[in-house]
Amino acid sequence: MSETPDVPDAPRLAQSFEEVEDALLSRWPESKLEPSLDRIRAFTEILGDPQTSYRSVHLTGTNGKTSTARMIDTLLRALDLRTGRFTSPHVERMTERISIDGEHLDDEAFVRAFNDVAPYTHLVDADQPHPLSFFETVVAMAYAAFADAPVDVAVVEVGMGGAWDATNVIDADVAVLLPIAVDHARYLGDTPASIAQEKVGIIKPGSVVVSAAQEPDVAAVIAERAAEVGASVLREGIDFGVAARSAAVGGQVVSLQGIRARYDDVFIPLFGAHQAQNAAVALAAVEAFGGDQALDDDIVRAAFAEVSSPGRLEVIRRSPTVILDAAHNPHGAEATAAALEDSFQLDPIIGVIGVMNDKDAEALLAAFEPHLAHVVCTQSSTERALAAADLGKVAIEVFGEDRVTVEPRLAEAIEQAATLAEAGEVLSSSLSSGAVLVTGSVITVGEARALLKGRTA
Repeated sequence: MSETPDVPDAPRLAQSFEEVEDALLSRWPESKLEPSLDRIRAFTEILGDPQTSYRSVHLTGTNGKTSTARMIDTLLRALDLRTGRFTSPHVERMTERISIDGEHLDDEAFVRAFNDVAPYTHLVDADQPHPLSFFETVVAMAYAAFADAPVDVAVVEVGMGGAWDATNVIDADVAVLLPIAVDHARYLGDTPASIAQEKVGIIKPGSVVVSAAQEPDVAAVIAERAAEVGASVLREGIDFGVAARSAAVGGQVVSLQGIRARYDDVFIPLFGAHQAQNAAVALAAVEAFGGDQALDDDIVRAAFAEVSSPGRLEVIRRSPTVILDAAHNPHGAEATAAALEDSFQLDPIIGVIGVMNDKDAEALLAAFEPHLAHVVCTQSSTERALAAADLGKVAIEVFGEDRVTVEPRLAEAIEQAATLAEAGEVLSSSLSSGAVLVTGSVITVGEARALLKGRTA
């Protein structure tokens, strides 16, 4: 924040990124939740409610939030608006969560953002039944950093749910709802409709709702909330959508029907029909944010051509091809599997899969089973990871014993999969090449990305 009042007995300020990381990780982790906005509201109030100093676009949904947020950010910057972007979780480094003008904070800026809010954390901790969590603290860092920049608009992805997610102290101009399916059932509910009840909490009075295609019972929940608060709703397939798409080298070419105009011959350097749908949602959100005028065709094309989304069907290595994808639930796995068939000519594909222990591993594996010749079950370094041996037992039930290998060490799992892909390529009668798909969780993909980035070819 630009003005920092004196705070007696404040905690020592951090001197390095490592100190910030240690301080943040010492707080409640993202996996431990106490549904309440009391702490974050108290915190942002002490900070001067920085989130009220700029307009915002707020995104929720089960899958596609980060990719869509990155698209919205890129489009808004193409319109000469200064942007802040908050996404989670990070793929490799914590600094990725907070971006200004399309670039995540460097270590020095991240330390400054932490030190701007750190003197006040103990005031909230002392006054609340539970201390501020890791996620709440990083959200406040982002909101304060955006105000300091200052940005014109913040593009904010929820962490989980919507109504009581810490990001929800903003009153967004546009609420974006990506497809809603079952995930985080322990906290959000065990049906899409019950989960939607939490997610529609980001819809605020007078806002515009941009909704991806939803199941009828989910669409009904969205319509009910919008009517309750006087928000207007724009729906994929009715008010906007993908008019046409075709695979292209390095991505796809789409025609997008926006809410103001149709935009043809738009190249998106991302793979899969789901990313085309994300692009349609992003375009509609920016059109809704901007008012009544259509966007310039050339600006739209130029912006989408620059979009990236690390860890989302990202080709990180060749010979053999290694693809990273952060699918971590059955809905995401189905989209990834469809994209493999749609956008790549690869045979055989060997999966390297590591999942969290609170996910539906069996359904995720089942979504991939028709598309993977073999799966190597592994695990990431986090304590939340499902043990590779336990995942292997589930995988045998889905794939059969002869198509499953267990290797707890991720680096060795990738090497084994690469060997299998190369051997299978020689034996295959097709003209396509073998590949490795690393998937199952964002953490697994992030660790694989760190391992492989220095060895790209």
